[in-house]
Amino acid sequence: MSYGINAYKSVGVKNDLAVADPHRVIQLLMQGSLENMAKARGCIERKDFLGKSQTMSKAMSIISALQHSLDMDVGGEVSQNLWSLYDFMVNHLMQASRESSITKVDDVIEIMLKIKSAWDSIPVADRETGYRLIQDRDSQSDRATA
Repeated sequence: MSYGINAYKSVGVKNDLAVADPHRVIQLLMQGSLENMAKARGCIERKDFLGKSQTMSKAMSIISALQHSLDMDVGGEVSQNLWSLYDFMVNHLMQASRESSITKVDDVIEIMLKIKSAWDSIPVADRETGYRLIQDRDSQSDRATA
């Protein structure tokens, strides 16, 4: 039964990603990191070291993907601050994994929830402006190399 539920969830996420705009993709990544941190937290409580390792690794990989998706040219100080926060989060999760520290996992969950809350509150009009800026930049870059 759980295989069927997991397969359904996997297909649901893949379908969501297939039609998602860049903003939604970041939301899904943030949600995935939060889910894996919550699972890791549970694994620590149950002393499931294999599960802890797997879910911590997934959470750190997702946060690293978020970090490397930052557009440092366009994002300026905000991107630099997020880069530092994501770096802190990955390092803190590594420590949490080594120490089996629920407190450190909770610290990172709290930070991610704040970042996700801010990301979720970006108005649609501002998202569309951002998409246009990126398209304009990319088309200028294409013209320059042609």
